[in-house]
Amino acid sequence: MIHKSYLVEQKIEKIDKGITLFYGENLGLIDDFKELIRKYNKKSEIIRFNEEEIIKKNVVFFREISSDSLFSEKKVIFIDQASDKILDLIQEVEKIDVRESIYLFSSILEKKSKLRAFFEKSKKYNIVPCYEDNEATLKKIILQSLKDFKGITTENINLIIDNCSFNRTKLKNELDKIKSFFHDKILKTAEIEKLLNIKTNNDFDKLKDAALLGNRKNTNKLLSDTILEAEKNIFYLNSINQRLGKLLEINNNNSNVEKAINDLRPPIFWKDKPNFISQAKVWNQRKINIIMKNTYDIEIKIKSNSSIDKNLLIKKLLVDMCELANAS
Repeated sequence: MIHKSYLVEQKIEKIDKGITLFYGENLGLIDDFKELIRKYNKKSEIIRFNEEEIIKKNVVFFREISSDSLFSEKKVIFIDQASDKILDLIQEVEKIDVRESIYLFSSILEKKSKLRAFFEKSKKYNIVPCYEDNEATLKKIILQSLKDFKGITTENINLIIDNCSFNRTKLKNELDKIKSFFHDKILKTAEIEKLLNIKTNNDFDKLKDAALLGNRKNTNKLLSDTILEAEKNIFYLNSINQRLGKLLEINNNNSNVEKAINDLRPPIFWKDKPNFISQAKVWNQRKINIIMKNTYDIEIKIKSNSSIDKNLLIKKLLVDMCELANAS
């Protein structure tokens, strides 16, 4: 039986009985479900396995699910890193009168996965797909986490969402920083930017976008105005590669540009979409491969030669990107 993740978040007892599979690319959401299950079963004994342990020592596993807990009212079984390899064992469990709740956790399971298909077709067991978050779900997390704070403006919410790259785990880490820093519980935009190092990152993003758009005037101006931090050079290279990787995905998608951008996972923040659309029209696979090779070569130089002028390498790369964007 397939359950929507947001409904299970609201009512975790929906899946308190039998066997449940959580799967998907949103590992932060899967971690949240583990915590919800622990809280709901606070009087239970939590027993953790990973798939490999169970396959090697299934006698121990069957003993655990067939016996009562010595310390608690009941047992709750967690099985991490589940894959198709465990399906035969789960089908064996079906033959036993199991009173315990068993939860399997997996990352991405393709449509052809036998384990996924088994749970999707089952009327007895549960499956909860954990897809990537969107702006709405992340906004809900922020509002819930900062409900006792003043200054929760649209600008501040967008700043925090933009900075976490649609990653729920990173978002929660950033929210922990904010709650620890703002003792007076009054949020101020400038201090959020400083705390989360947003301004520095945004300055580089503007420079990166100007270069990818082939805007020579803006690129030159931003190269003069932007301070590149020496210890963040690998971050700058990764930032460029991540953008190029997404442009490559768009290139390889047979849909029109806007649909290809909407299909990207994690999704693109709304204010970045115009730049993505313009850059996708400029960058083809040949150009992307050239710059990706350059970033790889620069990373090798930075890591192998401590005396090299790292900032100069990054600036030259951005100039090369700008020129290549203008090339036919």
